[in-house]
Amino acid sequence: MRMATTLSVLVLGAGGIGHAVVTGLDTGIDRVDAFKDMKNRPQAGHGMNVLVVGTDGRERISEEERQAYRLGGAPCRCTDTVMIVHISEDRERASVVSLPRDSYAEMPEHVDTTTGKRHQAHPVKLNAAYAEGGPGLTVRTVESMTGVKIDHYLEVDFTSFMRTVDAVGGVRICTTRPMKDAYTGLDLPAGTHELSGGQALQYVRSRHVDGAADIGRMQRQQRFVAALIHQVTSSGVLLNPVRFRTVARTMMTSVRADRDFGTHQMLGLAKAMRTFSPASSEFVSVPIGDMSFPVKGIGSTVKWDAAKAQKIFQSLREDRPLAPLRTVATGPQAVVVDVAPRTVRVQVYNGTRTGGLGRKADAALRGTGFHTTGVPRTGQGPERRRTLVEYDPGWDRSAKALAAALPGAELRAVKGQGGTMKVTLGADYRGVTAVRVESHTAAFEPVTGDQVVCP
Repeated sequence: MRMATTLSVLVLGAGGIGHAVVTGLDTGIDRVDAFKDMKNRPQAGHGMNVLVVGTDGRERISEEERQAYRLGGAPCRCTDTVMIVHISEDRERASVVSLPRDSYAEMPEHVDTTTGKRHQAHPVKLNAAYAEGGPGLTVRTVESMTGVKIDHYLEVDFTSFMRTVDAVGGVRICTTRPMKDAYTGLDLPAGTHELSGGQALQYVRSRHVDGAADIGRMQRQQRFVAALIHQVTSSGVLLNPVRFRTVARTMMTSVRADRDFGTHQMLGLAKAMRTFSPASSEFVSVPIGDMSFPVKGIGSTVKWDAAKAQKIFQSLREDRPLAPLRTVATGPQAVVVDVAPRTVRVQVYNGTRTGGLGRKADAALRGTGFHTTGVPRTGQGPERRRTLVEYDPGWDRSAKALAAALPGAELRAVKGQGGTMKVTLGADYRGVTAVRVESHTAAFEPVTGDQVVCP
């Protein structure tokens, strides 16, 4: 009885502290009536759906930040980012669905909040809904397109984004190739980076890094959200009342939310996320049927693959996972490399006295995608202690992709060797690490957070 009483006091005390910590934070939120006079809405499903939009808001940025992060020009009063975040009813899973900002949309009948003019239903790009009718019209348009009832609305601008990232201590991002965008000022060499708020803003805004434009940007935004979840859940923010209040206050004082998003919802989300890990989150972009669908008076739009898109939204309504359930351990996640393994030809040599090792290594490399000869050979000379990868300098990117599959291997350039990589196994060989090339088509296939954060 004494033990039960003690536990009860601790639970009640922790609950009281938790409530005291966040009480009053919601009074600093800029409120919007995102659901005013809405009728004929989709039927509510299970779990909670939050429409998260990223807006320009550069008028609130300091001049120093404008110059440092290339934020010049006039604000567009539009949404750069549109996501549906679904929190499962059991609060054990978060599903994030990215909606391309240039998606072809049928705007419902509405009154323009800027001009006061009444508009009949008409086709637009999705991000124009905010410009014409603000949060309310954005919610109505998204519900009409998806059939998913939105429970809460959260609007994040440049300022709140940067301040929140800084408040959690930065976010770690990994890149397999250099990323440079003259428009945003992003300049990251290949490798692992701890991004501050301003750098993170450059990372999620960049759409001129490669030819993937907005699709590539959505992938980077998804990776960033997964990395942010990892940072928040692994750094003790949710278990430290003082630190949680600091982070929450930083974010809440510069976001806009619907009138019902308050203390109770914040406590519920914080409690749920205490047991979260990157694997608890899953990400997907709406499948595209036509990347350049022309519309008179609007220009090129992005048209969804209706059948595939509806499968995703049906899963949200029914509170089902988007990503395939992994019931067995899959080992370390595949390392993302810059060159497709299937384009890398490899000849394996066994430089050890272990019989059959060359055959096993050849099969393992072939299993992760490399184009092996299938006929391993015996190495010349004394037994090697360290695995060696020899390559022609003209194929250095292919060699790096191969070395990623053989952790600890020595790289040695050999002029005139040609396009076939030569792998001589050493006594340190312990197997092959799975690798994969980054593909922008993967944006339309559901992935869990542990598959996209840094290893």
